Amino acid sequence: MKRNLKHIAQLNEEVSLEVLSRRQYKNLLVIAEVFRQQSILHETGSRSIKGCIVSISQPHVRPIVRGKQSVPVEFGENISASINDGFVNLDRIDWNPFNESVDLQSQVEN
Repeated sequence: MKRNLKHIAQLNEEVSLEVLSRRQYKNLLVIAEVFRQQSILHETGSRSIKGCIVSISQPHVRPIVRGKQSVPVEFGENISASINDGFVNLDRIDWNPFNESVDLQSQVEN
């Protein structure tokens, strides 16, 4: 991957990256970031990194460690919701892991 990114950088000197579509350019940026993150993990021997990208097409998706026996890691958004008189209030949506109990007091007050 390092060689390919270096080759793309050399091509960029001859032809601007403006020839790429928006999607191709976005994917190139995401791939470069994934390479940077993986390089750090390899060099440090670490097993995790903050903001780890797990999907090139959806770089905003983060792994959520739940510790469940059947599925220890989930992917997707977290929501914090409350029910009042049969209506569901969506209090928070976030792609980053958070503890839903933090919202409890404000949900009860609302």
